[in-house]
Amino acid sequence: MKLDDLILVSVDDHAIEPRGAFDRHMPAKFKGREPKVVQSKGRDVWVFEGRATGYMGLNSVVGRPKDEYGMEPLGYEHMRRGTWDIKARVEDMNANGVLGSICFPTFPGFAGQRFQQYKDAREVSFAAIQAYNDWHLHDWCNAAPGRFIPLSLIPWWDGALAAQEIRRMAKLGVHAISLSDNPALHGFPSIHSDHWDPVWQACADNDVVICCHIGTGVKAEHASDLTPIDAWITSMPISIANSAADWIWAPMWKKYPNLRMALSEGSIGWIPYLLERADFTYRHHHEWTNTDFGGGKPSDVFRKHIITCFIEDEFGLRNLADIGEDKVTWECDYPHSDCTWPGSPEIFHAQTQHLTDVQIDKIGHLNAMREFSYDPFSILGRENCTVGALRAQAQHVSVEPMLGMGGAKPVRVAGKPVTSGDINRMFADADAETAL
Repeated sequence: MKLDDLILVSVDDHAIEPRGAFDRHMPAKFKGREPKVVQSKGRDVWVFEGRATGYMGLNSVVGRPKDEYGMEPLGYEHMRRGTWDIKARVEDMNANGVLGSICFPTFPGFAGQRFQQYKDAREVSFAAIQAYNDWHLHDWCNAAPGRFIPLSLIPWWDGALAAQEIRRMAKLGVHAISLSDNPALHGFPSIHSDHWDPVWQACADNDVVICCHIGTGVKAEHASDLTPIDAWITSMPISIANSAADWIWAPMWKKYPNLRMALSEGSIGWIPYLLERADFTYRHHHEWTNTDFGGGKPSDVFRKHIITCFIEDEFGLRNLADIGEDKVTWECDYPHSDCTWPGSPEIFHAQTQHLTDVQIDKIGHLNAMREFSYDPFSILGRENCTVGALRAQAQHVSVEPMLGMGGAKPVRVAGKPVTSGDINRMFADADAETAL
């Protein structure tokens, strides 16, 4: 397949919520309590219920030269406009030849985990979750019809309330939610608990995919303060393997056989061994562990119910038969430091040369379109969705590195690797909690 004929849909990108995102969507009774951006000590800080929350950019360094990738944006001026402005985002997608995108939140946490922390303010927290969902759908996704796959957040503390929000958003065309890969690590019931049954039921009834992004539960650990940060970056996608095993053995698949979930930003190269090990474990141990896959195998559950995605993964693409090519999808990860913007088509094309055109179409866009109930062709026309057609609309968009955008930065010493300790100290110094 020619590069210009590719069609690419990214199932994992991120949006930086713009100033005022929540303002018009919070109910009248909570006006004045909506999340908002304030200036503090020379940086932009999101504040909700009196608490400064999180970092501004979360390593949103797209468009910088690579030697500035370790920097942490502390304000909107430190980031490429496409990170938070919808018109500029679409232009950046066009320049990258990317048709569609799922955008995870930033300020709320990738799974909305920040809104789950306010135990004494559940009502306003739920209002903020709904306000985020309305902003994300109406002001972000619907501002560019056919270009985005909307993703909603839910309250974790009340399964029935979460199911209500899933149904509300599904009626508006939202067929994906973001959830921690392990809510128990945040003090909420395990995915093995019937607490979540209303959520699973609502997702199954409304064809909604549960998206579990890396870092929302289990996190890659820093080996030591002296360890090069490269080691931690290497382990990030694989860190979700523990949660993947947990989901394979979870009970919801028997109760809701059409339910699906996604390992967002989890990559794919490690999956063949996980499935081999899972089947080995079941074969050797199920008689004493009392597990029952009804005559099937753990790997069958994975290949039927779990969607995977990759940015660059040559090994995984050489082993599609052992992963399940009908559930593999592609991602760009804009605007984070792993993203391949603006050269995503070139990288995807080079890594898929050994595949058939049918396989390329599956992992490039068809699997994502099917699994996430996304049909851009009916809106835009297929001929307008290719890499070549999209890039033709973006000839005015500069993709040259932007120098000196600013932000926090680690101390670098010539000849010495940047370590986990260096990065952790940078984030501690820039922590929004200490900025007010």
